[in-house]
Amino acid sequence: MDCRRIAHLDMDAFYASVELLRYPELKGRPVVIGGGRRHQPEERVDPVTGQVVRQFATLRGYVGRGVATTATYEARALGLHSAMALMKAASLAPDTVLLPVDFDEYRRYSRLFKAAVRTIAPVVEDRGIDEIYIDLTDVAPPGGAASEGDPWEQSRTVARALKRAVHAATGLTCSIAVAPNKLLAKIASELDKPDGLTILRPADLQARIWPLAPRKINGIGPKTSARLTVLGVDTIGALAAAPRDWLIEHFGENHGAWMHEAAHGRDERPVVTFSEPKSISRETTFERDLSAQHDRDVLSRIFTELCEGVSDDLRRKGYAGRTIGLKLRFANFQTVTRDQTIAVPTQDAQAIRRAAGECLKRVLLTRRIRLLGVRVGGLVPEADVAPAAAAEVREPPPSLFG
Repeated sequence: MDCRRIAHLDMDAFYASVELLRYPELKGRPVVIGGGRRHQPEERVDPVTGQVVRQFATLRGYVGRGVATTATYEARALGLHSAMALMKAASLAPDTVLLPVDFDEYRRYSRLFKAAVRTIAPVVEDRGIDEIYIDLTDVAPPGGAASEGDPWEQSRTVARALKRAVHAATGLTCSIAVAPNKLLAKIASELDKPDGLTILRPADLQARIWPLAPRKINGIGPKTSARLTVLGVDTIGALAAAPRDWLIEHFGENHGAWMHEAAHGRDERPVVTFSEPKSISRETTFERDLSAQHDRDVLSRIFTELCEGVSDDLRRKGYAGRTIGLKLRFANFQTVTRDQTIAVPTQDAQAIRRAAGECLKRVLLTRRIRLLGVRVGGLVPEADVAPAAAAEVREPPPSLFG
């Protein structure tokens, strides 16, 4: 292992924590995020006190296909977790509060915490809405502290400063692990959650990482984990002890060799501060299958909102695109996609909706629809698009959704 010090910062129960800032009266209660808009809390003004009183939906009696996006730690203690079907969650803990997702708000808080981190440590790799990698190798503790002494303890001081900065900017907590590389930092950031700070030195590998299950390595999924168990490999230490050739025999040249390296904590990947996106998209799965004939107005509204959301994402990230795509998944789980390339890259919601609407005309809509998505690819920086051309937007014609 080298002397790099790489941090993985993971926000604690991110979506749920953002909602608790909005609804502080739910603090300490089991809450699941994942309901549709119909689960929005109802508000009324108490005629005696004049205060706003909120009535929250619960999982009791829930019927639908929704899944939990995340859950508070109190809900997790009841056996609920992300990706669990809400009907199953309702059977386990019916009095758990159910809130709809609000991705616009989560994205806003994501931008806030990442901006706070960059004021202290600028070498940041964005890994999603609630996690980042940070290269702390050359970052000195704030306040002009001397660079002498144990570098790992200096990184601990920096990590504490990062946690304070994130909390000051958002009111939220995060867990940070500092390790020799990205692979180990990712694993270690789960060790002391929530609000954790973990320093994993090279010498700590055997004591802290090897006793863990192989599935804790990012890249070993459920199927590989199950095969390892059958083969008698139930810890990362056991995986490290397995001969490299034996792993290659059972899992193939690339995956077997990679697992051998990962089990020994080897990972040379750099912290990548920027990569050009290939496309920007939004999609939504409906709680019930919708009909293009009978649910035309609902589908039209959702279709427009998806196009507007993609437009907002393009503007915020500074891109325009020429390839407009549509994605539909029907009730029988068949998925179809359609694309259309337009003459001038755009980030305009009406232009996106018009092109996506043209794609929609090429799909037979006789079956009920489970999922709808809109995508813009062929991205270019918005600065490369002539303003006059980008502004030329025709009113979208009525689509099959209205």
